[in-house]
Amino acid sequence: MNYTVTPAEKSTVKIEIVFTPEEWAAANDKAYLQNRHKYTVNGFRKGKAPKAMLEMFYGKAIFYEEALNLLYGEHYADILEKEKDNFTAVGDPELALGENFSEENVSLIATVPVKPDVTIGSYKGIKINKYEYTVTDAEVEQDIETTRTRLAKNIDVTDRPAQMGDTVNIDFTGKKDGVAFEGGTAEKYDLTLGSHSFIPGFEEAVAGMNIGETKDIGVTFPEDYQEESLKGQPAVFTVTLHKITGKDLPALDDEFVKKFGADSVDAYKAKVRERLEKNAASRSRNDTENAILEEIAKTASAELPDALIERQEEMSVSRMEQNIMYQGIRPEDYYQYIGTTRDAYKKNFEAEAKKMVMSQLIIDKLLETEKIEASEEEIGAKIAEQAASVGKEPAEYEKTLDPRQREYIENDIKLTKLFDFLMENNEMVVCTEEPKA
Repeated sequence: MNYTVTPAEKSTVKIEIVFTPEEWAAANDKAYLQNRHKYTVNGFRKGKAPKAMLEMFYGKAIFYEEALNLLYGEHYADILEKEKDNFTAVGDPELALGENFSEENVSLIATVPVKPDVTIGSYKGIKINKYEYTVTDAEVEQDIETTRTRLAKNIDVTDRPAQMGDTVNIDFTGKKDGVAFEGGTAEKYDLTLGSHSFIPGFEEAVAGMNIGETKDIGVTFPEDYQEESLKGQPAVFTVTLHKITGKDLPALDDEFVKKFGADSVDAYKAKVRERLEKNAASRSRNDTENAILEEIAKTASAELPDALIERQEEMSVSRMEQNIMYQGIRPEDYYQYIGTTRDAYKKNFEAEAKKMVMSQLIIDKLLETEKIEASEEEIGAKIAEQAASVGKEPAEYEKTLDPRQREYIENDIKLTKLFDFLMENNEMVVCTEEPKA
């Protein structure tokens, strides 16, 4: 066997693998032995017919595909290992037979998507936003109220109208131009007012209704609504309210805060603020890092292989599906409801996928250019830190880590050092407003 590698279009390489007639014959014999049980020939027990007899009945090429797969499996990984300094495969290859294929001229062409090189124009001396978020007293109070609401008891309300925060049980029928439309009708539907489950204006209009009341609510569907015929269109929902369920919030006192490991209300508020400040610091760091990558990307270019984009799209749509399954919705039902397919919906993530792939290429390039590494001492310190967080000795904790977890720790250290370096070498402008979506 020998092979040649030639660059191809859109960040791919073509590997042509040429096999000797002897290798091809051996592969065919092996394919015959592994697959003969699938075939029957009169006069022979199943799986016992000689290879020549099977070729006579089913054709000379009966085992060609299996033989090629065997040769590919035996040699492809070794070729990638030998060429690792020249390119990195980032997806499965497309396989094709070489030209003028015959038993004396056996070749296989693998078109392999490879990691592209990225050209970066500038990554130092740029003016970049550095996001810094603070935590207000109002945010602390809102977080506490959210916790109290989550732990509140449900109570039936009969002596007042519905208000935001209540859960109401309603019937509704939606009509456009006086005609009911599909998906706009339901009975005995539980809706939490303020959850933003319905189109804007609907929940606010239900607030104020009394039990037994029927009301027509006029709304306008958003311009980005999933159903094409309803985008931006006015509609009227006839709503009947059957039941109101309110919340009986627990008192904010020393007894309540003991559930959260605090001795007093003030101590609990301090713990809440500390947690929110950690979250704010994390968001500040993440948004700053994203801003750095976005600025660098403006002068960067690379030929992105389809395999990397498709992989990122798949990751994004899989995360979305996990989220809706967590809510009790089957992905296939969701796609049917919005009138699309999984493959079509996945394309919604294309722009995001391209951005994320380019960002990762930029990171890899800068790590290489600036020779940023994680030392054994740094990795050990990070492991010790994680061990302390779970109450274990570093040596004991390290034994529980598999190679992927250790690699994650190493990469995390390298990323932190890279972005520290980039913040030190660019003009960082403090910004307290969150970036626009």
